[in-house]
Amino acid sequence: MKIVLAGNPNVGKSALFNRLTGADVIVSNYAGTTVEFTQGELYLGEVKVPIIDSPGSYSLDATNKAEEVTRDMIKEADTIINVIDSTNLERNLFFTMQLLAQKRNVVIALNMWDETAHKGIHIDAQKLHTILGVPVIPVCAITAEGIKKLVESIPRAKVSSYHSDNYWKSIGEIIQQVQTLTHRHHTFKDILEEITIHPISGIPFALAVLALSLFTVRGIAESIISMVFDPFFEKIYTPLILKLAPSIQNPLLSQILMGNIPTDGSKLMDSLGLLTTGVYIPIAEVFPYLISFYIVLGILEDIGYLPRLAVIMDALMHKIGLHGTSFISFILGMGCNIPGVLSTRILESKKERFLTATLLAISIPCMAQLSMVVGVLGKRGMQYVALVFFILFVIWMVLGMILNKCIKGESPEIMLEIPPYRRINVNFFLKKLWYRLAHFIKEALPLVIIGIVFTNVLYSLGIITKLGVVFRPVVVHLWGLTDKSVIPLMIGILRKDIAIGMLAPLLLTTKQLIIACVILTVYFPCMASFIILFKELGLKDLIKSTLLMALVAITIGTILNIVLFRI
Repeated sequence: MKIVLAGNPNVGKSALFNRLTGADVIVSNYAGTTVEFTQGELYLGEVKVPIIDSPGSYSLDATNKAEEVTRDMIKEADTIINVIDSTNLERNLFFTMQLLAQKRNVVIALNMWDETAHKGIHIDAQKLHTILGVPVIPVCAITAEGIKKLVESIPRAKVSSYHSDNYWKSIGEIIQQVQTLTHRHHTFKDILEEITIHPISGIPFALAVLALSLFTVRGIAESIISMVFDPFFEKIYTPLILKLAPSIQNPLLSQILMGNIPTDGSKLMDSLGLLTTGVYIPIAEVFPYLISFYIVLGILEDIGYLPRLAVIMDALMHKIGLHGTSFISFILGMGCNIPGVLSTRILESKKERFLTATLLAISIPCMAQLSMVVGVLGKRGMQYVALVFFILFVIWMVLGMILNKCIKGESPEIMLEIPPYRRINVNFFLKKLWYRLAHFIKEALPLVIIGIVFTNVLYSLGIITKLGVVFRPVVVHLWGLTDKSVIPLMIGILRKDIAIGMLAPLLLTTKQLIIACVILTVYFPCMASFIILFKELGLKDLIKSTLLMALVAITIGTILNIVLFRI
């Protein structure tokens, strides 16, 4: 038996999946696609059966890759658990009608049953069962209410005998028979929900949330670095590497493993070796920011604020041919570009996916890079840091508007469910945090290591130095930077945060430092992000995106060199 959980987005499907499966789950890509799904095992009596959490879908008439995967999974399933948001029964029933028409064994889980009482919604689950002819079980994934009864009902799943020629007409008739509404006074939560979704009050609220989130992310990350990782690398790891380095006699192997180790051992982790920079950057600099970012993101996600943020930003996103859902990809990209790019697979059209991934790679710096910009340029004045961010926003907006006009394809309207605000379940929150961090370790860490080895080989062969000579006319004459800036810009292909840090001792003017920080953001993503872009876009679109990055970098650097003459 193969069981598939299916339902609309934001109906608590993943929370229910976690209740049913526990901790031992596998995240995989569906065959022939980049769409991920989660698979676990469920005990039916003493027998283990596989259960799959399919991507959220509004319709079996698939409009994107995720919905195509859900449709295919349903065709392969023996039993389908249709998860419904009880507080939005009428809208959810459209997908249910399509499932029943597939003539598969179905069990309906009326999730968020506790919320119905709070909203004054009364649903006769027994009558709904009688009408549809399949088990209908009220559940609450957060509190585990009804979970045991749901599991017991799986063997009783059956093919529905209900027949419907006009889905919406039938849904209206069903709602009249099984659902009643009663008056209920507004609570503080209701008022907050309305404030955060209204355009006038929602925009300043969103800006405040984003600002608070960024400060929180930085505060948590820096605390983790200063209290855990820096002491470990300074007191334990660095002395170990300094003892190991002399034993490696082969020059090429030493270059790859250790990089250019300073004689005094200072700044060992900037030496671009596999065992130095390759270990330090992903673990001590990137990983803490990912931990803190995913903590904040998980809170916003679990309480139900992210869909509201997407709706609030929808009007702005339409200016560049996208809709509010893409904004979530940009927010993810500020933690690390890799999950930001991976999240574009949920977007409906090829145009949207290309636009979002390209704009993210060009104009959205990751959290580690953001921190280095603040650290290096902030010493000259925070107004210059603000100027860099303003320039990147203008690039994002103008380039998005140009690409929207030039690229053929559709940008569908936003179709997003707005869930109510909910309390956070700590167990589910921590489990999701672990999944995301483990995914980074699995996906990104090997790519960073490969990138470091590749770059060190190029450096050892003198290729990077030769590239520096080739690009010197652009760097010096068009961008107004110094000869010494060439190497950090080359290193930026591997790790942009390291490259920004390497600008600090070059004695650049404030103008040059601003230009360099902007160029390091827009010209190429880091090696790991670059490979993820290839996986998501394909070779043809990656070439287009890469050429566009180079053109934007040359143009923007030249313009800034001209207009920033007073700095």
